[in-house]
Amino acid sequence: MRLRRAREAHDEPAPASARRFEAFGRVMAALASEAEFIESCRDLTWWRGADHSWHISWRDGPYAAEVVTLLARQVCEPGLDTSLVTVAGPCTPSSAVLDVMGVRFELLAIDPMGRARVGARPGFWRLAEALDTTRRTNARQPWEELLGG
Repeated sequence: MRLRRAREAHDEPAPASARRFEAFGRVMAALASEAEFIESCRDLTWWRGADHSWHISWRDGPYAAEVVTLLARQVCEPGLDTSLVTVAGPCTPSSAVLDVMGVRFELLAIDPMGRARVGARPGFWRLAEALDTTRRTNARQPWEELLGG
């Protein structure tokens, strides 16, 4: 019994823990809804910090400041137009610190390319462009590039 009380004294309250995971879920859902972000990132990782903050890092892909803009637009209270994201620290192309629903998020972009360069970069991962048959040009079609035709 004494051990259980000691453990309960060190655990964070359930509502605070639930809020941390809800904020994390909303952030990850917003990132997952943006196919260009997910497809352009390599080594997307996340972990919980010692202070119960969340850290998210990726290689290539968009700048951290661009992800902040995406999150501010996507993470909103249902039924309202107010964003649940506020900038809580420096916001640069390679890193950003955010507050989402009272939970701290630290973003780290390693060797980012930016969304403009990601969109212009040819490659097999650009499947959405390759399947777009509405664009007609004199140049080879993207699907021809992918299939080597």
